[in-house]
Amino acid sequence: MNNITFAAHYSLKGGIKAMLIIDSKDCENIDKALKKYKKKFEKSKTLLQLRERQTFTKPSITRRAQVLKAIYKQKLASGQIEE
Repeated sequence: MNNITFAAHYSLKGGIKAMLIIDSKDCENIDKALKKYKKKFEKSKTLLQLRERQTFTKPSITRRAQVLKAIYKQKLASGQIEE
């Protein structure tokens, strides 16, 4: 089994760098390996973390958004709001 490494380097706090490694079989197409890489990258939520770190959000605003989301979900579950 060959190791095909698609590197997605990003910095975490403390200078730690992360990398995704995709294992590929000898007969596997490069397109399939890229597809695996994209799925693994999406599941790791790397892009979301990077976007969150670009701007600072005050903790009070984060909490307020969570409360509003919970209220909305509760109303949706009780039938007060229809989708």
